[in-house]
Amino acid sequence: MPLSEHEQRLFEQIERSLSEDPKFASAVRHSDPKFHARRRIIISAVLILAGLGLVVYGVADSSKLWLGVVGFVLMLGAAAFWMLAHKRSQTTELRTVGGTATRRTRGGNRPGRTGGIIDRLENRWRERGDFDR
Repeated sequence: MPLSEHEQRLFEQIERSLSEDPKFASAVRHSDPKFHARRRIIISAVLILAGLGLVVYGVADSSKLWLGVVGFVLMLGAAAFWMLAHKRSQTTELRTVGGTATRRTRGGNRPGRTGGIIDRLENRWRERGDFDR
C-alpha cells in the first residue's frame, strides 16, 4: 500500500532529522554486524601474516623451532577467527539501537532446532512411540 503525499513528506522529514543526528548515526553504525566483522577480518589477516612470519623465522632458525609451532597455532586461530567474522558479516539480523539487544540462539533460523543437544534428546525421548503397549 503506497503512502500518501502527507505521509511521504513526514517520512522524509524524519529521515532528514535522523541523518543529521551524529549520536544516532554512531549508534546505528556500531550496532551493524558488518561494521564489526570488517574490523575482525582485518585483525585476523594481520594475525595470519604475523603467524606466517613466525613460522618462517622458526624454520629458518632451527634452534627456535618452537617459535614456528607458535606461529602455526597463531595462524590457525586467526583463520578460525576470520571464518567466524565472515559468517557474522553475512547475517542480515537487525538489532535494537539504544536498547538491549537479544542474541540469536546458536541454532539460527533452522526449523526444528530450538535448543542444545540435551533439549533435542529430551524432546525425542518424549515424542518416541511406545509400541510395546
